[in-house]
Amino acid sequence: MAVAMSSTCPGLYCGKTLINGSLEGECGVCPRGERTNVQKICDRCTESPELYDWLYLGFMAMLPLVLHWFFIEWYSGKKSSSALFQHITALLECSVAAIVTLLVNDPVGLLSIRSCRVQMLSDWYTMLYNPSPDYVTTLHCTQEAVFPLYTIVLIYYAFCLVFMMLLRPLLVKKIACGLGKSDRFKSIYAALYFFPILTVLQAVGGGLLYYAFPYIILVLSLITLAVYMSASEIQSFKNLIAKKKRLVVLFSHWLLHAYGIISISRLDRLEQDLPLLALVPGPALFYLLTAKFTEPNRILSEGGNGH
Repeated sequence: MAVAMSSTCPGLYCGKTLINGSLEGECGVCPRGERTNVQKICDRCTESPELYDWLYLGFMAMLPLVLHWFFIEWYSGKKSSSALFQHITALLECSVAAIVTLLVNDPVGLLSIRSCRVQMLSDWYTMLYNPSPDYVTTLHCTQEAVFPLYTIVLIYYAFCLVFMMLLRPLLVKKIACGLGKSDRFKSIYAALYFFPILTVLQAVGGGLLYYAFPYIILVLSLITLAVYMSASEIQSFKNLIAKKKRLVVLFSHWLLHAYGIISISRLDRLEQDLPLLALVPGPALFYLLTAKFTEPNRILSEGGNGH
């Protein structure tokens, strides 16, 4: 008779057999791509990721791309016309890395993945739940219970780094003539710093990011949009449409707003959730309508006049 031993670890199976009145057998970790069911038997994960899982993977895939674009723009500035080509190259690198990552994951060769459904936060941190059934022997159950959401991001970052090192230096050397020799590769050097940081962030905080990323997107996109419009001295619709770059930045932030709203609502009820997308232009409109009332020079002048 097989007896199932209870365990708080979602990746630990325990197959004990009752022989002559005593339990004999062994417990262990499920193979990769499997997790235990209610009976503590390893089941192969065959389900497709939910919409929320894809949105999480999309968020983690966007992080290196956004950082690439930020540092390319930061170090290129107005001194080089090559920034556009570097932006396109960064997009190409991340896109190819994403495709290759999907192809090498199970099922190999297909642009699809199978996954184990995330049930709770502890699924991401199985190494913290090593049970001791007899209070003497500790059973180590470190396993990817959220397969493949944990490792697929790390694999993607590795491919991003490889493709960047293969493509970007050659491109920058050829077309970044407007930059000095010391500034030419600074965006690449920056990536060599932020990729390890992103890797540690995923390894340590992957589970927290999984539940918090919609709110992170909304808060950061609102802050960066306000900072950009303030730094660019955009105080009216006329200022906004004066340069195409400003419209590109605005629409990019609107896409991020929509991404965050969709991630929070998960589109469980389309008739209720889709109207929420009408809130996307709200922050920009509010800024433009109220900017003239918070202009520092006006406040100082009114204060000096005693008003």
